[in-house]
Amino acid sequence: MKNLFGGVQWAVFLLASSIAAPIAIASVFGMDGGDTTLFVQRTIFVLGIACLVQALIGHKMPINEGPAGLWWGIFIVYAGLIGIMYPTMDASLQVLQSGLIYSGLLFIVFAYTGLVDKMKSWFTPTITFIYLLLLVLQLSESILKGLLGIVTDGDPIDGIVVLGAVLVVLITFFLMSHKTAWVNRYSVLLAISAGWIIFLLIDKAPAVAFGEGAVFSLPQMFVFGPMIWDSGMFVTALFLTVLLIANMMASVRVMETVLKNEFSIVKEDRIKQASVASGLNQVLAGMFSSIGPVPISGAAGFVSATKTPSLKPFMIGGVLVIVISLFPDIMALLAALPAPVAYAVIFAIFTKMVEMAFNELTEAEDQQRAYKVSAFGLMIGVGLMFVPPESMVNLPSVLAATLSNGLIVGTMAAIAIEQVLIWKSAKN
Repeated sequence: MKNLFGGVQWAVFLLASSIAAPIAIASVFGMDGGDTTLFVQRTIFVLGIACLVQALIGHKMPINEGPAGLWWGIFIVYAGLIGIMYPTMDASLQVLQSGLIYSGLLFIVFAYTGLVDKMKSWFTPTITFIYLLLLVLQLSESILKGLLGIVTDGDPIDGIVVLGAVLVVLITFFLMSHKTAWVNRYSVLLAISAGWIIFLLIDKAPAVAFGEGAVFSLPQMFVFGPMIWDSGMFVTALFLTVLLIANMMASVRVMETVLKNEFSIVKEDRIKQASVASGLNQVLAGMFSSIGPVPISGAAGFVSATKTPSLKPFMIGGVLVIVISLFPDIMALLAALPAPVAYAVIFAIFTKMVEMAFNELTEAEDQQRAYKVSAFGLMIGVGLMFVPPESMVNLPSVLAATLSNGLIVGTMAAIAIEQVLIWKSAKN
């Protein structure tokens, strides 16, 4: 029973943190209501399977998979190419689903050529600190807007929504720090349930849009057409895969630290296996015409907050997500979770991530070098977060998608700077 409740909690957390991406991408491509529902279904289905693949043959840690922000950026860029490079929406999406398969195969090639093992040494405590802090800073705008009830730019702040969201934040912190073990363990599930009730009582919960179609629905494959060759997309996928590997490594490194420091659990090095599993997950995403998944660093904050390092409830959660995705009405119910409630719980979880970041910085062997590298990485990463995406429209797609992601660019810049400083120190 304990594992079942833990699985439900994992499933709710995964859905609450992942459902926005496919909805946003469907909107950018101008999909109608029916196509949007199916796109969301396919994405959630793939995420559930991706969790199980990593748990069974990959890193074997409780790290949930979510829509990769890098793929999100590429999807938006390619939506802007409709009518310019690609005649229709389906033609652009067909290239994107093919790109996911290219990326998956490249993941596997990089794993077996040894590149992934070489990259692991780059993720020092300093780089992990920069990555975590940039991650929180990148998401803080969305989280705060969600707490204030701002859906689109220009929306007025709703005082009732703010009060409800603040109450949910306080409840979440209270439950996360509760001395009773079971309350602490299921704090996220309890907080989301309490928040949903609060928003129902203040009449700020959206109505459930149940569909009129089948009760049970299997996701379709190659919805936008068969796999095709596109040289531009292959180059994009090549660079994107390297960045996704860095993202995956950072998430694995953070979880390893949490398991070791908070639960005295030492995991074997399975980066190569995690890369192969990520490759399989990218291929799966392409086959099911969805968004490419990536291990989410926020899982470390979730495990730390709920004190649930076990793999069993995580895998049960993955199975539940797969099952839920097959029932459109259940998906519709979960999609009606008030956004401020989800953001309130995520806000509390990400405060744990900030704590982890500063704890990582104290582990750096050379503190002065750590401060110098952090200064460069944070300045570059945070600076890019303030550059409007519209300013990059004339750049090549892969460059535009990369530079619009301050998290990845700041982290990669910090890695390069630290490696140069380490090389110079060794030379002297």
